[in-house]
Amino acid sequence: MVSNRPRTTAPHDVVLIGRSTQQRALVLSALIVAEGFVSAQALHKQLVGTGSSVGLSTVYRTLTALAEAGRADIVRDTNGERLFRHRAGPDHRHYLLCTECGLSLPVESGPVEKWAERVARTSGFANVRHVVELSGICPDCERQPGQAT
Repeated sequence: MVSNRPRTTAPHDVVLIGRSTQQRALVLSALIVAEGFVSAQALHKQLVGTGSSVGLSTVYRTLTALAEAGRADIVRDTNGERLFRHRAGPDHRHYLLCTECGLSLPVESGPVEKWAERVARTSGFANVRHVVELSGICPDCERQPGQAT
């Protein structure tokens, strides 16, 4: 998948998700260098391909813990599979995701964040979370032969 974000390293993120282990650090490192959003299975396959013995369940648990700690963003593909992307900082982001090639572009989401905060405040609910997923076909894929226009 294509990424337009700078490379970063954040080994300290592993301490945010509990006991620091070599396997969790490997999963985090692989997520950091992944291009765009990646599934747990694809990340596991990549790790196994490099000789790692990290189990698939460890990959899933680590990615889920990173998301819960605010260090990974999650979107769903057209089949409903969760895809993960490392979040270098604590800021929550939203993305526009191409359903053909996987290109992900961060989008300005100030109005959505303000709306979610207002709903939480006026409803009396605590710890309100939200999910906004935007997907479509990017201009490059739209121009490909065989695509509907």
